[in-house]
Amino acid sequence: MHEDPELRRTLWFLLGGKRGGENRARIIWSLRRRPSNINQLATELGLQYKAVQHHIRILVGSSLLAASGEGYGTVYLPTQWFDHHFEMFEQICAKLGFGPSVPVGMQEGNGSDTKSEKSGLS
Repeated sequence: MHEDPELRRTLWFLLGGKRGGENRARIIWSLRRRPSNINQLATELGLQYKAVQHHIRILVGSSLLAASGEGYGTVYLPTQWFDHHFEMFEQICAKLGFGPSVPVGMQEGNGSDTKSEKSGLS
């Protein structure tokens, strides 16, 4: 894999340097497993529709996600460029302690990570 320094900077900014980075990572992990629309993502991840919509706009604007279709049923998926460099995303997530998300129905408790769960990761 050829290193893309611009992508690395973008990912660190979007995931580690901005509020909401963990939810953006959860959205990306989910869309890598299965392209979905905003409503499906909100339900799966236990997030508000408007929050997912906001994060999707940022990720599409950063060329990490692409849209297929129009309107309410628009489905999102990682761009080919981002998918080609996905290992970099995985490495950054590992450093930040963001693992692949599990659908809300499969998680213990309320589906959100706690600081104590993440504190053991360096």
